[in-house]
Amino acid sequence: DLATGSKVPRDGQVRIGSNTKTFVAVVVLQLVGEGRIGLDTMVDTYLPELVRGEGIDGRRITVRELLQQTSGLPNYSDYLGDDVRYYSPRELLDTALQHPAEFDPGTSWKYSNTNYVLAGLIVQKVTGRPLAEEIDRRIIKRIGLRHTYFPAPGDASIREPHPHGYYREPADGPLRDITEIDPSWGWAAGQMVSTNSDLNRFFGALLAGHLLPSAQLAQMRSTVPAEATFGPAARYGLGLVSRPLPCGGLSWGHGGSFPGYETRGGATDDGRATTVAVTMQLTDEAGRRNLERAVDTALCR
Repeated sequence: DLATGSKVPRDGQVRIGSNTKTFVAVVVLQLVGEGRIGLDTMVDTYLPELVRGEGIDGRRITVRELLQQTSGLPNYSDYLGDDVRYYSPRELLDTALQHPAEFDPGTSWKYSNTNYVLAGLIVQKVTGRPLAEEIDRRIIKRIGLRHTYFPAPGDASIREPHPHGYYREPADGPLRDITEIDPSWGWAAGQMVSTNSDLNRFFGALLAGHLLPSAQLAQMRSTVPAEATFGPAARYGLGLVSRPLPCGGLSWGHGGSFPGYETRGGATDDGRATTVAVTMQLTDEAGRRNLERAVDTALCR
């Protein structure tokens, strides 16, 4: 804490950013296993006439393409600017739809938070319940994540002991405490709060088959190249990233960036798991790769 000099609390809560996407993908795939969502069903089936724009048509985008980041939808967060306030999911989607498609669905891969806002809206439409409640019921309570939650609208705080998070812009500017912030701009793409140990428990339980039937877990682990965002030889499944380990084998996880915090981690098929969090969002490639090397080192020991 730069104001008081107090140390970072052990295993404190942090904003986990895009690790949220894996939670959302698990809920969608549970609903697939229940026969309530079809992976290769068009988005328009669940959200009729909602997804329209220049080169954008929900009648041509599948649920699988949302989860795998192959829809071509523009990334709304590229266009929000510095306006920190409450955003509804529909506002986030509408922001994206003001811009043209990146490519035709299924023809390429590009990371877009818009995909997961739509996945969250589909969950709400199919279940008739808020996304936060479905994540809490289907994942958090099911595997005993005691320090993980989806903040309520307007909740800018972090509930339990936590390190302060800092923001720096420009790169040589002063560090600014940004711990308390409305996280709604992330919603299904990045709003959640958790701890390193809870994230380890989540990814470990997921790979061990405690959250999904084997058929849906296999679909989740079916990957396409994603080096542009996640580094050399990285691949993206359905809300799940695989990266080769220097000691052999793969780590499976996601990672997250959120103002004030950066998290990277992974779990292996033989039960190892580690997560590292730092208290400033890393905007440089070298910093993020250093964090990933720390994860690799831990997993390989």
